Amino acid sequence: MNTRTESKFIKHIPCDSCGSKDNNSLYNDGHTYCFGCNKRTSPNQTNYTPPVSTLPTDKNSFLHSYKGSYNALEDRKISLKTAKAFGVLSSPNKHVYPYYNNNEVSATKTREVDTKKFYSGGNFEGTGLFGEQLYRNTGGKYLTITEGECDAMAVHQMFGGKWAVVSLKRGCASAVKDIRESIEFVEAYENVVLAFDNDDAGQKAARQVARILKPNKTKIMSFPIGFKDANDMLKQGKFEEFTKAWWEAKTYTPSGILELSSKKNDWLQREDKESIPYPWEGLNKKLYGMRKGELVTLTGGTGLGKSSVTRELEHWLIKNTTDNVGIVALEENWLRTADGIVSIEANDRIYLSEKRAKYSSQELEQMFDNVIQDGRVFIHAHLGATNIDEIFSKLRYIIVGCECEWVVVDHLHMLVNVMTEGDERRGIDNLMNRLRSLVEETGVGMILVSHLRRAAGEKGHEQGIEVSLSHLKGSQGISQLSDCVIALERNQQADDPEEANTTKVRVLKSRYTGDTGLACSLQYNSNTGRLYETDSDFSPQQDSTLPF
Repeated sequence: MNTRTESKFIKHIPCDSCGSKDNNSLYNDGHTYCFGCNKRTSPNQTNYTPPVSTLPTDKNSFLHSYKGSYNALEDRKISLKTAKAFGVLSSPNKHVYPYYNNNEVSATKTREVDTKKFYSGGNFEGTGLFGEQLYRNTGGKYLTITEGECDAMAVHQMFGGKWAVVSLKRGCASAVKDIRESIEFVEAYENVVLAFDNDDAGQKAARQVARILKPNKTKIMSFPIGFKDANDMLKQGKFEEFTKAWWEAKTYTPSGILELSSKKNDWLQREDKESIPYPWEGLNKKLYGMRKGELVTLTGGTGLGKSSVTRELEHWLIKNTTDNVGIVALEENWLRTADGIVSIEANDRIYLSEKRAKYSSQELEQMFDNVIQDGRVFIHAHLGATNIDEIFSKLRYIIVGCECEWVVVDHLHMLVNVMTEGDERRGIDNLMNRLRSLVEETGVGMILVSHLRRAAGEKGHEQGIEVSLSHLKGSQGISQLSDCVIALERNQQADDPEEANTTKVRVLKSRYTGDTGLACSLQYNSNTGRLYETDSDFSPQQDSTLPF
């Protein structure tokens, strides 16, 4: 014979774990249990001192607790008709909610109105959701599920019994378990509306339930501001507001999944991406220019002109847009970066002391002001990288804090060296994911410089071999996460000076246009330090109506 003394509910209290104001329950032995987050504490974990006297244990069968008469539940504004429909009995200061197994009451939950104490009796095994017995597994158009019994009766009353409505039997912490035990009943309905409490625990439980039901079946209701649940709205007579919120319940889809037809207006009315032309016609024919929100990777062998191309692009963006431009050049200090940009403006190699000496201070100052305009160009002022998180913090600051809409990062593998001394491939994958996420989050246009791995065979990249995506150093993540990959090819060892100073520009990937292959040739002028396009006839079939 079981002689254990049954603990009795005392009152609802706030929960320190989930933040609920009243889902936590305090019992007469000092233990607590939160129906919101399922957290339980032992008597010795609380500061509660049990009272000298306790409520008497009901030694009769649970059916003795299912007694009373059918009455309106005045404190909840539940009508006599509604209470009778759900089989809810009441007596002064008590509500008794029945749970059925095979059309017979086998368990009850009793609530004391003035103290808000509640306790249960009987055997809940095999019982359905509260109110499930009313619908006899017939299915239908709509089923509404609430957290509590009074909420279910409130919905039934506001809708005049038009559609099926039930409630959980163990609270939101056990919502998934309750629904699984009645899954055939729930799945018999075409649409399921979850009207759980308007708090974090309730909305979390709603999402968890929605995941176990068939796709496109479940809608999650949001209550108007100021209302916690359906019974709140019934008590305040907000029938129309409840009905509106019910019809506006959103079909649940997992995060990142869209029902595409609902996005038609966004598709039709999307903002056009402005394309900024490249300095060279051949690239524009292939790529239709460069765009913000894209990650462009520029690659090539060592000493094949990546820095020269990068300088031309930096100067071009400064002079041909009104956007702020950020430069993170990890292999040089800020003086070398500034020299390179102003040299393009001067059309001369003034980064060489011998060249710079030919200009007066006034001329140098004028050229500097022409291209390094106040508040528009921001440079990472530190040679090298020492901490990857610090670099990303600075990069984010350049984009967000300095409002730079174009950023050049030179180069990827300097970041890899700081980030990891182990698996280079994994380090590059990690970095590319972080850079891609930064581009997606901020909408910045990013130009990333990357190295090539050493080529197999007798000839290397310094001898002008054709570059492919497989030559990118370290990881496929570079090509996979870039919107565009541009490679430079040059035979710097050629006997012919013209050939040795001519760089072929090859598009290896273009997500925007899909057009790849040779784009143009750029010839280096050793007097000016500039790159000039020598021909752009690699793609004569391209659209000649482009706006640049």
